[in-house]
Amino acid sequence: MSQTTMEPTMPGVLDNEARWQATEQRNARFDGLFVYAVRSTGIYCRPTCPSRRPRREQVEFFDACDDAEAAGFRACHRCRPRDVAREIATTDAVCRYIDAHLDESLTLARLGEVGGFSPYHLQRTFKRVTGLTPRQYIEERRMGRLKARLRDGSDVTSALYDAGYGSSSRLYENGNARLGMTPKTYSQGGAGVAIGYAMADTAVGRLLVATTERGVCAVSLGDSDDELLAALRAEFPAADLQPVEPSARGWVEAVVAFIDGQEIPADLPLDVRATAFQRRVWAFLRTIPRGETRSYGEVAAGIEQPTAARAVAQACAHNPVALIVPCHRVVRGDGEPGGYRWGAARKLALLERERG
Repeated sequence: MSQTTMEPTMPGVLDNEARWQATEQRNARFDGLFVYAVRSTGIYCRPTCPSRRPRREQVEFFDACDDAEAAGFRACHRCRPRDVAREIATTDAVCRYIDAHLDESLTLARLGEVGGFSPYHLQRTFKRVTGLTPRQYIEERRMGRLKARLRDGSDVTSALYDAGYGSSSRLYENGNARLGMTPKTYSQGGAGVAIGYAMADTAVGRLLVATTERGVCAVSLGDSDDELLAALRAEFPAADLQPVEPSARGWVEAVVAFIDGQEIPADLPLDVRATAFQRRVWAFLRTIPRGETRSYGEVAAGIEQPTAARAVAQACAHNPVALIVPCHRVVRGDGEPGGYRWGAARKLALLERERG
């Protein structure tokens, strides 16, 4: 899908053709980003309104309900467009409540009372606004707090209870998958983890690829071997870092070949730590075709969280595996390249090579 046909996301960059397409499709991703008004009826609606679609020439678009009403239109009683703002505000309030009570039992019934919704309605609304269920959000926040406590030097037992885990078994059930290693090993900077690394020349500078027994854990670009190795040591200060031949497992060649025009094998194993949100962003980036770009807002819409453009930018900035996750294909909404963890010049060079 080319950039010109990719669904845009933020109100300031949505053109009317994209709004009409979202309206025709009743695309829920765009609820809250604009409303459409029908001149013949004097009514304005959400993009997802179930009513029969009017003719295009009868439709006007507005960024907000207030704008539509200032132009003389009335809110639809069927889709209730003003309820979108209430749903977003309610979800924000529930998120704040969760953040303040992570060490307590947070049931759907309890959260529903906070939001003024039934548990079922809260579940649907929360997922629509955030892209996560309340349970997933709670787990993400607890895992984030756990990581922070471990980085600050807390012992594992104290950290897991501070993070809201009722027992160590709850944490260790999924600790390996979420941290990439056990919590204790993570807190010790990767102590006892064997990481092999290799470096190679590429058309955009020196390349480092690091791997554990489970897969690729780091891919970096830089100007010198010393710079790349120092960054790897900073990420895994207590790990057993050992140089290996670039041909080992063929992973280095796969990344170099990507720069030269080939695709990264879809089954290339990764061993990276990430939140659920980061994984969704990174998975979407891997679907962007070579030679094309997407804005941060377009990526946010692609993962069904159209207001999360800034969070998308942060996920790109924390991508540990350059090129395998092609965050260089994400640009600013005005088309400018924007920042890049491994240097703006490399980002431009990669894009120019991909565009041929």
